[in-house]
Amino acid sequence: MDLRVQKLTAKDFKMIYDLHFDDLRRYLTFRSGDQDLSGDIAQNIFMKVWTKKIKLEKGSVKSLLFKMATDDFISHLRREKLKNQYTESLDLRWNQEVEADEDLEDKKIRLQKALNQLSEKQKTALLMNKMQGLTHKEIAEILNLSEKAIEKRIRLALENLKQNLKVS
Repeated sequence: MDLRVQKLTAKDFKMIYDLHFDDLRRYLTFRSGDQDLSGDIAQNIFMKVWTKKIKLEKGSVKSLLFKMATDDFISHLRREKLKNQYTESLDLRWNQEVEADEDLEDKKIRLQKALNQLSEKQKTALLMNKMQGLTHKEIAEILNLSEKAIEKRIRLALENLKQNLKVS
């Protein structure tokens, strides 16, 4: 039988499939250790032969099929390696983001506790300055105090905060 025809007939294809599929699958199972993967790759090889109408010569059919299978298997390994690297990088990034979020939450809790330890006068002056963005002069006018008194309250509040944050 001469398979050197341009167009592979269904009969020729079936004969090649019946002759070589099991050998190809066993070879791939030996290489991969995975029967399902081996069957999938072997099926893909025969699909390529059929859909691309690959020109097959009688003496080189088996070697061509095994070469194609080896190439597909190596491509599969490369894709899996890339997928695993990508997944690991996503996991690492996600873990870092979660840790950063946990650190941020922890810092917020510590700051809130430290703020709660300030006197009401210090906390009010500090929050008006830092949270509302008011100047010492504006705070002094609102609270009907001198600028020096506001500066002192904010300075003491910051010192106490620093001390309270070191302790917690």
